[in-house]
Amino acid sequence: MNKEFFSALEQLAKENSIDPEMLLEKIRQGILKAAKKEYPDSENIEIEIDPESGRFEMFLVKTAVEGDPEDPANEINIDQAKTYDDKALVGEPVRIMLDTSKFGRVAAQQAKQQIKHDIKEFEKERLLAQYEDKVHECVSATVQKVEPGTLNAVLTIDKNEVYLVRGEQIPGETLKPGDIIKVYVVGIANPERKPSIKISRKHKELVKRLFELEVPEIYDGTVEVKAISREAGARSKIAVFSKDPNVDAVGACIGPRRSRISRIVEELKGEKIDIIVWSEDDVEFIGRALSPAEVKSVEITDIENKACRVVVPNNQLSLAIGNKGQNAKLASRLTGGYKIDIVPENAPKPEPEEEKAEEPETSEAEDTENIQ
Repeated sequence: MNKEFFSALEQLAKENSIDPEMLLEKIRQGILKAAKKEYPDSENIEIEIDPESGRFEMFLVKTAVEGDPEDPANEINIDQAKTYDDKALVGEPVRIMLDTSKFGRVAAQQAKQQIKHDIKEFEKERLLAQYEDKVHECVSATVQKVEPGTLNAVLTIDKNEVYLVRGEQIPGETLKPGDIIKVYVVGIANPERKPSIKISRKHKELVKRLFELEVPEIYDGTVEVKAISREAGARSKIAVFSKDPNVDAVGACIGPRRSRISRIVEELKGEKIDIIVWSEDDVEFIGRALSPAEVKSVEITDIENKACRVVVPNNQLSLAIGNKGQNAKLASRLTGGYKIDIVPENAPKPEPEEEKAEEPETSEAEDTENIQ
């Protein structure tokens, strides 16, 4: 029986990545709690568990007394005590071994439930401690399986299974078991109950973290990422600024022979990325944000409501607007929500409306006559 107990204990520790000593203490506490219910008046119950020797024993500890004990739950007559320990002395504790196999199904079930509860609590604490420093970071994950119906993917991160729901995958990407991908840890859901890790590949911050991993100048703070806008699977825009005049922010992000940007694009399944030099001058920044389109001029038409008018060459109009307005929308998000009105260079100016002469007022009767 003890052999099976310790074998199960070892398997439980491996499956849950729990330190055996910590798990052992949890089990000891669970069994002790159940034993207290079996022997509610006993003040001293000892449990000894030693995996190395395979020993699992329980004892009631009572004090040896002369004559009949006043507290049978915690005292024992000296003559009876000597049947358990021939060296027993009056006033000294005597250990009475319990038969663990006769511990009682109710007590055993209570111990099991307590242990399961404690392990869940431990797993929750371990998960929270493990991922607290990973929140808002980019981590590597391995695809274990993809559910055929929902296309939700089951990933493993540090031996923990995590769901990447279809809605947080990059549109158009096909994940396969064995793929190693980068995900952004959005946060921890239900931290007080059953915590789970919320991850995403659509979040715009994933792009920022990938640039930090690939571009040393961003990681060390020489180049700063000022803003990002993203349409996952299609296009991202990232505005960067160099604190060192000798460092080209865009060139650092692209890397020698486009090596850095290529690795990021590959991770994002071919997503296009526009790298833009940030400017504190809104006019200049808006013009750059519409890249790759060429911009002739930018006019802020309403500072308070953040509205502007952008003039582009006729042949650049569709490029500036983008497919289904995508380029203009991304530029708007990148610049902090500017409403961008894009017009071609040779667009005819709207003619002023001619003032209409006021018509003489007519009576209701005259109106009726006119209609007739």
